[in-house]
Amino acid sequence: MTDSWTGEASANRSLDALVVGAGISGIYQLHRLRQLGLDAKGVEAGRDIGGTWYWNRYPGARVDSDAALYQYSVEGLWKGWQFSERFPSREEILQYLHYVDETLKVSQHFCFNTRVVRAQFNNTGNFWEVTTDGGLTIKTRFLVMCIGFASKPYQPHFKGLEAFEGVLCHTARWPENVEMAGKRVGVIGTGASGVQVIEAAAKVVKDLVVFQRTPNLAFPMRQSMQAEVSRSIYPGIFEQRKKTFGGFDMDFIPKPALEGAAARQAVFDELWNKGGLAFWLGAYDDTLSDDTANDYAYAYWRDKVRQRIHRVELVEKLAPTIKMHPFGTKRPALEQHLYEAFNQDNVTLVDLNESPIDEITSTGVRTKDGTEYALDLLVMATGFDMGTGGYKDIEIVGANGAVFRDKWANGVKSYLGMLASGFPNMFMVYGPHAPSGFTNAPTCAELQVDWITNCIEYMMKNSLARIEASKKAELDWTQRIDEIGARGLWNRANSWYRGANVPGKVLEHMFWAGGCPSYQKICEEVVESGYDGIMFIKTP
Repeated sequence: MTDSWTGEASANRSLDALVVGAGISGIYQLHRLRQLGLDAKGVEAGRDIGGTWYWNRYPGARVDSDAALYQYSVEGLWKGWQFSERFPSREEILQYLHYVDETLKVSQHFCFNTRVVRAQFNNTGNFWEVTTDGGLTIKTRFLVMCIGFASKPYQPHFKGLEAFEGVLCHTARWPENVEMAGKRVGVIGTGASGVQVIEAAAKVVKDLVVFQRTPNLAFPMRQSMQAEVSRSIYPGIFEQRKKTFGGFDMDFIPKPALEGAAARQAVFDELWNKGGLAFWLGAYDDTLSDDTANDYAYAYWRDKVRQRIHRVELVEKLAPTIKMHPFGTKRPALEQHLYEAFNQDNVTLVDLNESPIDEITSTGVRTKDGTEYALDLLVMATGFDMGTGGYKDIEIVGANGAVFRDKWANGVKSYLGMLASGFPNMFMVYGPHAPSGFTNAPTCAELQVDWITNCIEYMMKNSLARIEASKKAELDWTQRIDEIGARGLWNRANSWYRGANVPGKVLEHMFWAGGCPSYQKICEEVVESGYDGIMFIKTP
């Protein structure tokens, strides 16, 4: 990929805007900024576009959104593309993004293999000075962080990890030439990536050992090939996703789960058969806030799953009688044959609640009960330092010398999830304090990118040099995030929604749990009020 612009940008001129990250949000953000006629460029740590789909190349990786929803609503794009599967694979999503690039011509404005290590705001000139790992310095008026909420892999420390002589892989940094066929494979973690790796591995490995702390309340994907559909329906699909809680093609049923056993069973059956995330985001609207409604949903899931588990000793471990946390308060994974995989003779489930990992040895994993599992390949499906991890890796120094990682050391503070007090002219996309964790990337990216682009256009038209959230607006928004989160059952689950998957991390409501429509309405009201909560400074 080209990096010809970097020398010119550094030596001869300053940019109007720099986009960090070439994933779904970064691609769209750079496209929209260049539509304004701005001198906008991008940097990306990987060697190609794709973001999370570039980095997460583990076997079985695919999206949990229906294909029609997991694309941009730009008319010139959806008219010429058709996914082959209902839930596209990583490979096909990358094909789609390269198709997008062929149409929008954005990659030529990105510098790849380039990681931002520092950014410092210049108070006098109202610009950012950005430094990369290659020693490049870039001056830019606006800094737009499109690094998402899952850019920093989390790998827990295990005694002896460095002594393992086999192949060690994190799902988010999977080497391109690693093969699992015929090998003894261990998987630590049963989140979304863990589920997909387990399904892929069980088909081809000699032995598979799954180290589980908490069973995943996974839903049936109901994968299918995509039939050719009329393009005329797409505008309606894109408009509809703005109106649903998660930006999907379903929404909560506006009545309680207490309507009666027969009616409830019929509704549950319909949602279950539909597949995807319907049983989560298309359920009764009190499922995530009322204990009784939540119990009904869990009991149905448990009984359905147990029908597929043939090994008696695994029934309670994979689908416990009593739920381990409120149903739906961790983002569910979609599965195709997860429970059938555990019926295979070559698959072993290790319950870490009964016998935790004691040590990683040179040849495998030893648990507290003294059992050692010999492995050729150890997969760390341990997720990410969600929301804040990627920001903490960059030394971002604001207007008064404050460092961004210090600002967030005791919890996220932002306004609308897009602005932060003390850090002028910096925008954030698809990160914490937004609907990010409850929706999909295209839905949230378009919502936020369009708002940011319109805001920058407003500044240009009104000769405004600087934008910054007020401390009061930031405090009010942070409190609002907490209040919305407290209305549900989220506090009773140790999930990445609250940062609980990383030991020592502050427990907080990290994402807007009020849904996409309410978030968009609030953002629109901010604009209609003359950008209430935001401070501007005129161009000298």
